Amino acid sequence: MWQTLKAHHAKVADRRFETLVDAARAGNFSAQTGDMLFDYAKTNIDADGRALLIELLNQTDVAQKRDAMLSGAAINETEGRAVLHTALRNLDGDPVFVDGADVMPGILDTLDRMSAFAIAVRDGSFTGQGGKITDVINIGIGGSDLGPAMAVKALAPFHDGPRCHFVSNVDPADIAAAMASCNPETTLVIVASKTFTTIETMTNARTAQAWMAQTVADTGAQFAALSTAADKTADFGIAPERVFGFEDWVGGRYSMWGPIGLSLMIAIGPDAFREFLRGGQAMDAHFKTAKWEDNLPALLALVGIWHNQICGHPTRAVLPYDNLLSRLPAYLQQLEMESNGKGVSMDGADLTVNSGPVVWGEPGTNGQHAFYQLIHQGTRVIPCEFLVAARGHNDALHHQHQLLVANCLAQSEALMRGRDLDEARSKVADRFTGAELERQAKHRVFAGNRPSVTIAYPQLDPFMLGQIIALYEHRVFVEGVVLGLNSYDQWGVELGKELATALQPVVEGAQSADNKDGSTAALVGFLQSNGV
Repeated sequence: MWQTLKAHHAKVADRRFETLVDAARAGNFSAQTGDMLFDYAKTNIDADGRALLIELLNQTDVAQKRDAMLSGAAINETEGRAVLHTALRNLDGDPVFVDGADVMPGILDTLDRMSAFAIAVRDGSFTGQGGKITDVINIGIGGSDLGPAMAVKALAPFHDGPRCHFVSNVDPADIAAAMASCNPETTLVIVASKTFTTIETMTNARTAQAWMAQTVADTGAQFAALSTAADKTADFGIAPERVFGFEDWVGGRYSMWGPIGLSLMIAIGPDAFREFLRGGQAMDAHFKTAKWEDNLPALLALVGIWHNQICGHPTRAVLPYDNLLSRLPAYLQQLEMESNGKGVSMDGADLTVNSGPVVWGEPGTNGQHAFYQLIHQGTRVIPCEFLVAARGHNDALHHQHQLLVANCLAQSEALMRGRDLDEARSKVADRFTGAELERQAKHRVFAGNRPSVTIAYPQLDPFMLGQIIALYEHRVFVEGVVLGLNSYDQWGVELGKELATALQPVVEGAQSADNKDGSTAALVGFLQSNGV
């Protein structure tokens, strides 16, 4: 099927897909679930190409593997685990079995415990040793930081709880900045580490503990843990009622639907957090039941496969025209690149096609004055994914939001249409003639024929954010199944961790660098000579 798709692409590659985009195509190459619209008309995918892509889903058994995932089967084969982040948002409690046991009672009990704690923090029933909690510092890394940090920013209009700060980097500047803006006597510190051994997280946690100990008698009383390591959290001084665990069938980058989302729940309240879960649950139901032609996660995945594996475009830009989603590109970098950045298939054989693309981006309109130059006139095509809301959260400035929307739609139109040499000449013919006219005009040519998709929705609220995140999660799943790889392990992060542990005593001067390669030894020497 890969060769058939590539042959089809070769036939249509030089076509100006602008000529395809009439009113009928706009309806036929878009899909909707609830209030979310996905438009992929501004791509070179035609009806034949879409049929071939859908056949790829059928040949790789995506539907069967989707159902296996949702039922609790151990689809993470390299680690022998189920993949059940979807169960964390199964608010109706329909049974989900892992090894014959229904996991839903435990999930819902943890959600209730989180809700009770969040309410206590928010209403002042739970206090710091200096009074009502005013600030929360969430200490985590990877999925224990990127997800909740992104979501807290995204749902800022719904905040009515304590201020939230996020610390992830072991660079002391990160934790120092958070501590400088907080009062230790009224700060709750949440330590997010499933094993309670993650070196960056625990280093920052001990730093926060020492900071709090300067003015607070019982530091453990103002800590909570998102962890399954009850013995280690107890040793840290955290009472069991403030420890919220989750099972190994929830991967870190898929975990903010459960205890990792505690900071978000404290910020927006349990009711709004449950609306966030409901949004994810609604996307789960859509993904499970919609035909492929109408299935947003499947279509988003197929567009990605077309652009990366078939057309050969190695990167994907995520461009939210919604400043609340400014952290979404960074979140999706981990979600997509850690999940599908693999080189071998499930059976250990080398992949025969490229794995996932490089994912990057920034919110509009900031990006327009930064990197859009490359997107429009660079030598390589960069497929773009725009996200835009019909309404913002400030009615008095709705006219300004309309300008934002106009910019978003204009960018996707400009990428498609471009500007040919004749039009470019007409722009400068009143100022230049002859050879100089030609030279100046060529600088103003836009190749166009550059693809984009748009995800549009009425307004960003907890339910819609839940839909968006679940949409991208399922997109990752579909792409991973089609490519034949395991989206739910991450062995690629292990080697650097191991070498860092071995290098620390060398950097500290306790061990010699003689057994290191020449470059590493020289760098250690330079940094030691400059005070490391």
